[in-house]
Amino acid sequence: MDFTKTNLKISGLEYYKIYLEIYTKYNLRNVYKRFMLISLKKVTGKEMGKTAIIIGAGGVGRVVAHKTAQNRDIFEKIVLASRTKSKCDAIASEVANRGLGEIITDRVDGDNTDEVAELIEKYQADIVINVALPYQDLSIMDACIKTKTHYLDTANYEHPDTAKFEYKEQWARDEAFKQAGVLGLLGSGFDPGVTNVFIAYAQKHHFDEIHYIDIFDCNDGDHGYPFATNFNPEINIREITANGRYWENGEWIEIPALSKKIDWDYPEIGVRDSYLIYHEEMESLVQNIPHLKRIRFFMTFSEKYLTHLRVLENVGMTSIEPINFNGQEIVPLQFLKAILPDPATLGERTKGKTNIGVYVTGVKDGKEKTIYIYNVSQHEEAYRETGANGVSYTTGVPAMIGAKLILEGKWNGEGVFNMEEFDPDPFMEELNRQGLPWKLIEVE
Repeated sequence: MDFTKTNLKISGLEYYKIYLEIYTKYNLRNVYKRFMLISLKKVTGKEMGKTAIIIGAGGVGRVVAHKTAQNRDIFEKIVLASRTKSKCDAIASEVANRGLGEIITDRVDGDNTDEVAELIEKYQADIVINVALPYQDLSIMDACIKTKTHYLDTANYEHPDTAKFEYKEQWARDEAFKQAGVLGLLGSGFDPGVTNVFIAYAQKHHFDEIHYIDIFDCNDGDHGYPFATNFNPEINIREITANGRYWENGEWIEIPALSKKIDWDYPEIGVRDSYLIYHEEMESLVQNIPHLKRIRFFMTFSEKYLTHLRVLENVGMTSIEPINFNGQEIVPLQFLKAILPDPATLGERTKGKTNIGVYVTGVKDGKEKTIYIYNVSQHEEAYRETGANGVSYTTGVPAMIGAKLILEGKWNGEGVFNMEEFDPDPFMEELNRQGLPWKLIEVE
């Protein structure tokens, strides 16, 4: 019998009873898939095949497109959409040329909730992978609530007119996601993202209590330009020029931007200047890791990079306050973004490594211990595989993994979640499979 052509007027429950009877009697895997396809469509109006919409066609979007296409057993249909469809078309062509199959492309304005919702309904998406600007997080989340579709992003919401990023407004949508019966996964990049999972893994397997966490992020790559940012210049520069913050003994402590520096020895790279900055994963970790006494975040910057940044800041080019120029209102930082090299084009030029990890101290069986979990990635290898640099690669791969675990049902729930709230083990296993192997050192 060809079940794809049946017009039987029976309920979804009756479909499942028939499927179970046939599957049990004949043990036919194809019957399982075809019956599930029909019954799900009959009951919910959606096909069984997993469809992912990727919003954003920058460097990270390029990586997510490649990595989802490498995992077609989960991502059967992939749609890549952004405001500029030609960028999506170029990435889809790259993916096809690598023999990874078709990626559908479309145009969408991520600021427009109704437009995003129409895109979701058009393709009957199972999940939206948001790698657009963090300014667009809320509008895309609202579209997912409206259409009852799973949501994932890599960076928390940031208001375009205020140099501040926090989870507050995304967490406020927790109840709406519960009512919609879908999952919203926040910060499934590397940091935030993998760093949160590293800490959850440490908590599960190595500590009774975690007391101190230092997160270290080193990009030791060289792109050959006098000055360029590794990801969106507007977001990158706003993040770096903001005051530093860390959490200790139950309170947030704020210090002037880039005022605290330490020398840190990064495995496979060496000692580099590392500056304390505020980073978003700390906001959720202080809530979700009990017994924590202090958490800090450090990132490497060369003196040449900081010199350029200081000059730009001193002449007002990093300002987000609009100015009038020849009768037209412009934002200096947005203008600077337009003249700096596009981070999405840095892949071919960038040589060297990245090292991102967590240095965790706590107590196990009454004794103090320290571990260091980290990943080292090579820019050249990332480019060979995906056409992007290592910074985009280390963000895009975890985004795909988070989406994969949701679609497989290994990470599930209703509401809005941060990465450390799920079982870290399947994610850690996927990191090793998907190109981001990690190492763990027990520090003496």
